[in-house]
Amino acid sequence: MPTLDDIRVAAQQLRGRIHRTPMVTSTALNERFGADLVLKAELFQKTGSFKVRGLLTKLLRLSPEERERGVITVSAGNAAGALAWAARDAGVPATVVMATTAVQAKIDAARGYGATVELVEGDLMGQYERIRDERKLTGVHPFDDEDVITGHGSLGLELLEDRPDLDTVLVPVGGGGLISGVALAVKLVKPEIRVIGIEPEQADVVSRSLAAGEPQKLPTARSIADGLAAPVCGTRNFPLIQQYVDEVVRVSEDALLEATRLVMSRTKLALEPAAAAPFAAMIEGSIQPAGVTASVISGGNLDVSKLML
Repeated sequence: MPTLDDIRVAAQQLRGRIHRTPMVTSTALNERFGADLVLKAELFQKTGSFKVRGLLTKLLRLSPEERERGVITVSAGNAAGALAWAARDAGVPATVVMATTAVQAKIDAARGYGATVELVEGDLMGQYERIRDERKLTGVHPFDDEDVITGHGSLGLELLEDRPDLDTVLVPVGGGGLISGVALAVKLVKPEIRVIGIEPEQADVVSRSLAAGEPQKLPTARSIADGLAAPVCGTRNFPLIQQYVDEVVRVSEDALLEATRLVMSRTKLALEPAAAAPFAAMIEGSIQPAGVTASVISGGNLDVSKLML
């Protein structure tokens, strides 16, 4: 399990390589939800997503032999772009495995950063493992990895440095990479802060894992919030979520769409539905924000057509 010192070292390694993203406020959203809300705008991060924090941290810690072989990951899109960018920055060849149904803008982004994109059907993880083994590439898991978790913890440190008065942190949840890193960092510095995760009802693998007491796998995971549609909960993420996350709630597809439109209209931030998950929970009433509440807003490459439904 990463320590607070590990996270601080990772944050130092990332300094100057990635952006320190702003904290955005909205009077209209504060009035709508009756709280002092701050949005950690990770959509302004390199590649438009928090993912570069963990994936660049991982690449910086690979051995020369692992770098020489080239790296590979599997992703719905944001991790693909992040690894492609981080690998180009580190001078390492990258391959990303994506579904044929992935958002075209995310496929184009990964290719634009220089990665080889393998579009596959069926079991994404199985295809990833097959290609990794056949080509003898260095596997980089998009969330179930200690170095990735440690890198994501840098976001938690930034939250507390910029807003030491925080009471609650709301984090969108997919496979658990972001929330495990953020929760670990936040709780190790200020244990009294509440950390709440939000995931789609149609991709609720973390909620199911917590109920079962061990990581679970879903037969399918499809959501308008494609960045949160992870079919598995990470084995390294799960114990951190158990220990440091206060609650995980589910939200409907309708609420995700409504929340995306709401936040875009009030802040003019081009966020993905995945990033709107905390606001979907507030719309549905499953979260009652109190005091100063921070929400992590990531972007990736927005598929605007989803908002035209």
